[in-house]
Amino acid sequence: MSFLDTKNLSPRLLSFITALIISSANALLSLIVKSEWYLPIIVFVITFVITYSLYYYTLQRFIYRKIKLIYKFIYQTKATKKEEFFYNNILPQKSIEEVSKDVQKWATQKKDEIESLQENERFRKEFLSNLAHELRTPIFTVQGYVDTLLGGALEDPNVNKKFLTNASKGIDRLVQLVDDLNQISKLESGKIPIIQESFVIQDLIKDIYEELSLKAKEKNIHLEFKKGTERPIVVYADKPKIHQVLVNLVENGMKYGYEGGSVTAGCYEMDEGHVYVEISDDGPGIGEEHLPRIFERFYRADRSRARNIGGTGLGLAIVKHIVEAHNQTVTVRSKLGVGSSFGFTLDHGRTS
Repeated sequence: MSFLDTKNLSPRLLSFITALIISSANALLSLIVKSEWYLPIIVFVITFVITYSLYYYTLQRFIYRKIKLIYKFIYQTKATKKEEFFYNNILPQKSIEEVSKDVQKWATQKKDEIESLQENERFRKEFLSNLAHELRTPIFTVQGYVDTLLGGALEDPNVNKKFLTNASKGIDRLVQLVDDLNQISKLESGKIPIIQESFVIQDLIKDIYEELSLKAKEKNIHLEFKKGTERPIVVYADKPKIHQVLVNLVENGMKYGYEGGSVTAGCYEMDEGHVYVEISDDGPGIGEEHLPRIFERFYRADRSRARNIGGTGLGLAIVKHIVEAHNQTVTVRSKLGVGSSFGFTLDHGRTS
């Protein structure tokens, strides 16, 4: 019979089928031994009651007590009155396969939790390693200059001012690193409020281009707008924080771009509610394997080159946190030998 092949037999149904088969067999045997019509009925009834009770009790007592212990293990909280009702009334009606699915679901959940913990532990170790690495350089630099000055160079007018200046630069970098970490921490905890206002995004980019014009001139970098995106677009965002985002992205394009290259800003109306802002460069680009992690704290696609360029390694992490604090998204597109483009969305603003 096909119902015997089902994978969802409850203890009650399994006991019933087993008792039915054994009782029917005994009734047929009793009919063969003695032909009275009432004897098979008596044998059937007695055998069915005994077999059903025995099987059902065995399943409940020995198998489902073990299953109950499994449920107590996978559900770590102490049973409430409702859960006691579940254990005593609903659980015994569950098939072994249903229990197996529950256990598999629990095992999958635990596996995901373990993987998440392992990933968090990996990130923590890597973060601490990177933090120590970032701190070591300026600390050793300052320590080296101070030790040299204390060793006698302080009296040498040819080097003392230079050494003090270089030590000051190392301290400035340490201060910047601590400030950036503090800002990320506050952004993550929501302690820095997002105060939104309407403003023209192209005007803000022009101001930033003006601020960075001297740095751009040093590397002969051209700061420009993508053709066709000059028309003023009003956005609704926290202007000082978006200013910081754009400064970080434009400075990155200048730092990692080629001398004589360009940094280009593009502003696009995605729909009635959103605007997309993108800062692109024509530098060496970023390897595809680095793109998923480029917004992590201290992550550098090219550590040796980044070390010569400087910076705290937290710029893109700050960009990500500020954009996400606006409930928006940040993206990156890049190809080796072509360049990189960093973009983010903002809410469309209203003109006054």
